[in-house]
Amino acid sequence: MERRFMELEEKLRILSAAAKYDVACTSSGVDRAGKKGALGNSLAAGICHSFASDGRCISLLKILLTNHCIYDCKYCLNRRSNDVKRAAFTPDEICTLTMEFYRRNYIEGLFLSSGVFRSPTYTMEQIYEVIWKLRRIHRFRGYIHVKAIPGADDSILDEVGLLADRMSVNLELPTAESLRALAPHKSRDGILKPMSRIRNQIAASRQSMGQNARLERAWGVKHLSNGLFNEEDYRRRLEAEELFKIGAGPGPGGGICDPASGEVRPAVPERGLDIRTFAPAGQSTQMIVGATPESDYHMMMVTQALYRQYDLKRVFFSAYIGLNEDAALPDPGSPPPLLREHRLYQADWLLRFYGFRAEELLSEERPNFNVLLDPKCDWAVRHLECFPVEVMSADYEMLLRVPGIGAKSARRIYNARRFGSLDFPDLKRMGVVLKRAHYFITLGGRQMFPVRLEENRITAGLIADGRKKNWELSHDDCYRQLNLFDDMKLEAVPEAEDFAKSAGGQL
Repeated sequence: MERRFMELEEKLRILSAAAKYDVACTSSGVDRAGKKGALGNSLAAGICHSFASDGRCISLLKILLTNHCIYDCKYCLNRRSNDVKRAAFTPDEICTLTMEFYRRNYIEGLFLSSGVFRSPTYTMEQIYEVIWKLRRIHRFRGYIHVKAIPGADDSILDEVGLLADRMSVNLELPTAESLRALAPHKSRDGILKPMSRIRNQIAASRQSMGQNARLERAWGVKHLSNGLFNEEDYRRRLEAEELFKIGAGPGPGGGICDPASGEVRPAVPERGLDIRTFAPAGQSTQMIVGATPESDYHMMMVTQALYRQYDLKRVFFSAYIGLNEDAALPDPGSPPPLLREHRLYQADWLLRFYGFRAEELLSEERPNFNVLLDPKCDWAVRHLECFPVEVMSADYEMLLRVPGIGAKSARRIYNARRFGSLDFPDLKRMGVVLKRAHYFITLGGRQMFPVRLEENRITAGLIADGRKKNWELSHDDCYRQLNLFDDMKLEAVPEAEDFAKSAGGQL
């Protein structure tokens, strides 16, 4: 028994470290209360993350099913040609880890990805077996995020989507040419096909509940379903997709064959188990930043197209870390482009919640973001003809474009000004960052400080505010994220004063 535990612990060390390059700082996106006879819940407020020294995500158990892979992507640590220690979990081992970690309050959910072992379909069958056992045998109601493997059979993707809260397919690189150069075993069409399948299944599920087929965004906030619907909707959708097999097995009206085990189970689960929509927290994707020469403009145009065509919940950006030596890649010693990644995330936020378009932020003549200014401030100083904005009369969309005013503070301003006039202290209490906003707004025709609308003058002031933060983003070795398992003082020898405080209960 002890040997088996040690083997499981070693697998966890290897496969959690291998998963840390997959970005998954995701909110849960669903509300699911606890239930008698089951374990866990999920809150739409989201899951925050902290990373242990071995790569584990403390709030999400973030692991690979296996780091064996039949592909040889040049940018990947787990590529076939790399000499790294390999390991693989069994489905039961992942279930054990998830349930035991959840009971100890170490995690709030599971993020499961995998290298491609044998074939994409075989790998997805193993992933499906994991989450089927978690949901149906262990009755786990916590959050589950699953990476879909491009090339897997559509039927297994459909089954996984009915059990997972979120699914994602990594686009990896923004252009088909870069993908061919760095990942010759993958294709752009092969990646977009499962994204289309997941989008269509999510839309069908929403429509079956009488909801809009696409994600609804209003006032800077996304509205999502809690992911439950009735048995009749479930049966009708299965019939429409030819997944409901009459007479195929036990259960009312037939059954569905579990592709992982060959077991035929009821098409409509027994009462007491939730029947869920398809991936109620939506789907996401990830792109690598800095491994290939594409500009920020190209990446943002691709991001905008993904949101419009595939109805994604989120696009993640991952700064390339030089892990492998290859002529087609930056040198292994090159620092990761963390500030560039940060600017892309800021621009992504503007696309999703502030009503900006990618072509407003960048162009072919100006293809990269300003490293000294965030994208919103940079847009504002280049469009001073739109400012100053009168806070008491500007529409909501224009308030959103003022640097220092976010979606929440704009909504508060919009509601509060109906009941009386506002002043600058009121704006500060509402969350407005006046050290940026005061250049661009007036209240009753009056500025907070007399400032000329000159691009150079305003730019100098904004750069001075953001210089320290920009330096910290580019020099990540100057700080580190605190976590539950590491403490810089643990290795220090206790002093006499420490013993005295401990004895007196002052520590």
